[in-house]
Amino acid sequence: MAIELKVNGAVHAVPVEPGTPLLYVLRNDLQLNGAKFGCGLGQCGACTVLVDGAPTRSCVVPTGSVGKANVVTLEGLGTPDLLHPLQRAFIDEQAAQCGYCTNGMIMTAKALLDRKPNPSDAEVRTALAGNLCRCGSHNRVVRAVLRAAEAMRGAK
Repeated sequence: MAIELKVNGAVHAVPVEPGTPLLYVLRNDLQLNGAKFGCGLGQCGACTVLVDGAPTRSCVVPTGSVGKANVVTLEGLGTPDLLHPLQRAFIDEQAAQCGYCTNGMIMTAKALLDRKPNPSDAEVRTALAGNLCRCGSHNRVVRAVLRAAEAMRGAK
């Protein structure tokens, strides 16, 4: 059975069962490896993608439930030559240590900044509270999100 998905602006017909987790399709079928397998229970945030703009744990979302929604992965935010302001800010603030949680942090922050272009420090921390990081780079992550928010406001 083929399921049609819109990912990063392109439509893909993927031969998978409807119950297959979206994360598996993104990584295994579409070779989009930004989203990571962390806990497999939707609790750590490493697999976060945007589904119609909402941060979504792709490890627990059946591909068949996505329907005609627009899925955006880390790869859909920017390119190596033209990084998204969040990607640039994470690099500039050295917000990644091991990097495993970074995808989820960036995608969750993207959803936050789309909703609230000028978040406070506390609002950033609250939005990212469900994304687990064992390295302890949370302060750098918060600085990166606030830096990106400023850059994105200036670009408008």
